[in-house]
Amino acid sequence: MHDCQFDAFHLEVRDTYAVPSESEELRRFLNGEPPTVDYSSRPWVEAIRDTTARGVTVRRVRVLSVPHSDYQRWLLSITGGNVDAGEDIRYLPRHLADKVPADDWWIYDDARVAFNLVDGGGKPDGMALTSDPAIVDHCRAVRDRLWQQAIPFADYVTGTHARP
Repeated sequence: MHDCQFDAFHLEVRDTYAVPSESEELRRFLNGEPPTVDYSSRPWVEAIRDTTARGVTVRRVRVLSVPHSDYQRWLLSITGGNVDAGEDIRYLPRHLADKVPADDWWIYDDARVAFNLVDGGGKPDGMALTSDPAIVDHCRAVRDRLWQQAIPFADYVTGTHARP
């Protein structure tokens, strides 16, 4: 995201992610224990703050199953820090979504797509970057369609949207 000029968009379609650095905080959440970190000062939140301060729009749609997985419940509990830092995050219940891709990806400046790769256990396994115009156009169309369907974070967590 550091070389992004005007727009970064992230599509997330998995109900759970096996991110080793998150496992302890997720465990604590599930056991009702307080977090050991201040989520508002995580490196990712700082990166969002820095990126949006440069004038870059950072957006994300999370397509998720209802009822929520434990992982998604945890994410909902910490996403406010991302939003406060300037990231516009929206939620789309899977059963309301139309034609959701199987993969997570980023689209940067409407010119590059970075697919998030995962191994068989769901752990992050790198990125695959392309600027192929057909792939970029496809991802842009998916982004625009899902963005319109998705519910802003604040409305989603307060239930002020139409119930699925």
